[in-house]
Amino acid sequence: MKKITLFFIILISVTACKKETKTEDTNAALKAEVQTFLDDYTTTFKKLYYDSSEAEWAANTHIVVGDTLNAYNIQKANEAYAKFTGSSDVIEKTRKYLEQKDNLDIVQVRQLKTILYAAANNPETVSDVVSQRITAENAQNETLFGYDFKIKGKSVSTGDIDKILRESNDLNSRLETWESSKAVGKNLKDGLENLRNLRNQTVNALGYDDYFSYQVSDYGMTRQEMRYEMNKMVKEVWPLYRELHTWARYELAKKYNAKVPDYLPAHWLPNRWGQDWSALVNVEGLDIDAALKDKEPEWIVKEGEKFYVSIGFNPLPASFYEKSSMYPLPADATYKKNNHASAWHMDLENDLRCLMSVEANADYYETIHHELGHIYYYQAYTNPNVPPLLRGGANRGYHEAIGSLLGLAAMQKPFLAEKGLVDANVQIDETQNLLKEALNYVVFLPFSAGVMTEFENSLYAENLPKDQFNQKWWELAKKYQGMVPPSDRGEEFCDAASKTHINNDAAQYYDYAVSYILLFQFHDHIAKNILKQDPHATNYYGSKEVGNFLKGVLETGANNDWRQLLKESVGSEMSAKPMLDYFAPLMAYLKEQNKGRTYTLPETF
Repeated sequence: MKKITLFFIILISVTACKKETKTEDTNAALKAEVQTFLDDYTTTFKKLYYDSSEAEWAANTHIVVGDTLNAYNIQKANEAYAKFTGSSDVIEKTRKYLEQKDNLDIVQVRQLKTILYAAANNPETVSDVVSQRITAENAQNETLFGYDFKIKGKSVSTGDIDKILRESNDLNSRLETWESSKAVGKNLKDGLENLRNLRNQTVNALGYDDYFSYQVSDYGMTRQEMRYEMNKMVKEVWPLYRELHTWARYELAKKYNAKVPDYLPAHWLPNRWGQDWSALVNVEGLDIDAALKDKEPEWIVKEGEKFYVSIGFNPLPASFYEKSSMYPLPADATYKKNNHASAWHMDLENDLRCLMSVEANADYYETIHHELGHIYYYQAYTNPNVPPLLRGGANRGYHEAIGSLLGLAAMQKPFLAEKGLVDANVQIDETQNLLKEALNYVVFLPFSAGVMTEFENSLYAENLPKDQFNQKWWELAKKYQGMVPPSDRGEEFCDAASKTHINNDAAQYYDYAVSYILLFQFHDHIAKNILKQDPHATNYYGSKEVGNFLKGVLETGANNDWRQLLKESVGSEMSAKPMLDYFAPLMAYLKEQNKGRTYTLPETF
């Protein structure tokens, strides 16, 4: 009896072992098959991605009104890219492999999900719609970046417009300048409606409700979950924003010798969209513009690179300087360029470029550190452990967070003193410095998490009618920013479309709100746990330990779970607490300043 039992035990064990071996062999064969698919896909993808990047680069750096060559090249390159990434064969195979994801390596699964996500933007089943969308996007960009802004009949650059809004005390001049900055929207309204329809139709083909939901899904979230997170951010900063809003109404009324308004007239503010009010405060002893006035733009760029090298990153490749478009065009140039600062990872390898119009001022000093943050992020995750398909940020907000983090670090007094841009012994008004920072970082959240996010949600998910575009924009600006137009802005205008991202970086502006929350989490950790310094007065320069921490965050690219990476890096989930803690000392000062003043925003959001 025992022998028979033992025999059956042995038989069962041998059978189980054979089954296990067979299963392992089957899984190994599946993994090998999937890897071959991924390798073949990646080879073609990289080539087409590079072709598309080159066409887009040319179209952004050499804009000639009436010239159709750029449009033709973009159409050709992007249609080839779209045809491949959205092919029915790619979609079918990817879905088939993902059905067996439990038997695949996690890195393979991440790549397959990336492929399917890209396919949803270009599905072959609606190739005619994809082609129409590409054509429409090219036309919208040409209209936007080729627009001739004018004041009193004279052509001006967006840099000229921004300078007037930052510096002028003449309300008539400010009004004329602000209205000029919005005039481009009229020409973009029909195109925006068309793009909305085409973008929605494109992603509908793979089961997404709308383009906004599609873009949000990249975070592993639903549209409503993202909106909830964004409104939560606004609610958390609202008490401080309400104090800043009240302070600004009274201070600006004094500045312009005008009656205190209930809501901030848009042309009173130093930014075209009211997203940054920091120019309202000058901190004595921290006059960076004065320190930079004799510097060349090239010096600004090199200083940015020196900082990253000082914390342990490699120097930029020579090709970066050879291929980038870093400086304003000559006044007599026969073409235009996109002046919006951006960083490009052209080939997902080592072709790194920046598109900017650097001038020797404080704004660009901060901006170069921000944009090089993107470049060094690209460089960090271009390594053998990150497949080309996963060479992106842990989420889209991470990329902006790293750029903004290094921009913040480069503007703190100890850092500036290290660089010789301020006197290390100069006494500055710390409260005014904190106020200036709040007018940048805090003021930005109601715009990004509120106005932009809710407008694009209405545009794509709720199919906002074209004859309500401007009404909705100003309704949201009043609700979230406490800002109103100088006068009635009817539906002949499309002021939302004057914002670049509405046209060509659609349904993703919450990325920037996420980035501001993340940057304060990273900064708080670096200041307290690495540098052992006050978060309000840090100096990252020369700290290899800071560099090592940043490399640990950057070098995995998108080959991770972004929530887990954040928790491992700073010890907590995404939270506005470090940002609120940073600005907590400002509340008492603002409440004192606003004593006896009338608040027009509600106490709670």
